[in-house]
Amino acid sequence: MALATSTSLSHATSSFINGETKSLSSFSQLRNHHFHLPSSKNANFTKQLVIYAKRLSGLEEALRIRRERELRGSTTAKRRPPLRRGRVSQRLPVPDDIPKPPYVGSRELPEIAKEHQIHDAEGLARMRAACELAARVVDYAGTLVRVGAGKYHVELFEPSVTTNEIDKAVHQMIIDAGAYPSPLGYGGFPKSVCTSVNECMCHGIPDSRQLQDGDIINIDVTVYLNGYHGDTSKTFFCGDVSESIKRLVKVTEECLHYGIAVCKDGALFRKIGKRISEHAEKFGYGVVNRFVGHGIGTVFHSEPLIFHHRNDKSGSMVEGQTFTIEPILTLGSTECVTWEDNWTTLTADGSPAAQFEHTILITKTGAEILTTY
Repeated sequence: MALATSTSLSHATSSFINGETKSLSSFSQLRNHHFHLPSSKNANFTKQLVIYAKRLSGLEEALRIRRERELRGSTTAKRRPPLRRGRVSQRLPVPDDIPKPPYVGSRELPEIAKEHQIHDAEGLARMRAACELAARVVDYAGTLVRVGAGKYHVELFEPSVTTNEIDKAVHQMIIDAGAYPSPLGYGGFPKSVCTSVNECMCHGIPDSRQLQDGDIINIDVTVYLNGYHGDTSKTFFCGDVSESIKRLVKVTEECLHYGIAVCKDGALFRKIGKRISEHAEKFGYGVVNRFVGHGIGTVFHSEPLIFHHRNDKSGSMVEGQTFTIEPILTLGSTECVTWEDNWTTLTADGSPAAQFEHTILITKTGAEILTTY
């Protein structure tokens, strides 16, 4: 479950100095950056810079044109109406004998714990169990995603699934396993899972809306089992999804794994955002900076906060700690609007958004994905 942050980190500006190309957060920044070099090098440097800037300008323009075409295609091909709130049913009960997180019963949003969560052998075993359950649940939820099915001259008709029905099925699977659905009651969240459809970036509240042909849906599952949280999410296709949106979803999942690939004991946290941004930029996609990954374990949300965009975050990873990586990419603007429920957050321009998430464990030589089986 993504954590919202109001922290605004400045993206690293690009530079081309003494023949070295440094990371790009925006191609346009290069044109506005001022360089100060010794006069003897000015002529040669200026020539290099002009050639380099022209190349970047052409690539930037090509990406912009393709992105606008994909955005027009994704929003007009099926004339998809804007997302609207359906009816939200009452929260589902949890048996008294299932242990509950300490925040249950309070509508206040819990503070983000400052301590990084590092586990001993027993704690790690429990962490693995919670994460494996979360992975099984999200995959099961994905099998429920469907649109209405029927044939001419046949009376039987299978209606499209609603996000509320997905919530009910997820809830039942979690409590059957003796676990608690972590989102339920977290800061007043009324449901057991987050279901974010189309332009919803994250924290969508399940309701009576039926999924439509061409929709995409992110299902975000977190379970609390034996005192530990396991957190994961995937974006699923519903029916006939446009090629432009399929590409967005594919690249978003790739970005998650690119981010995981840089993780290991001693690695800088900011490398995650750099690697994710580099891959997203190849396709002209925006990386949302409002929502971040987070430490997880006995506490749902803790430090370190994991920024998915380019940033200057200090600190490095430590063997044995666990946290989530959960990038959100958009086909259009990364600006967002939040509904009056204080949870459901949409892209400001109505463009599609996709997200994938894993909980990982830092090892000496890399990172182990815990939310798998």
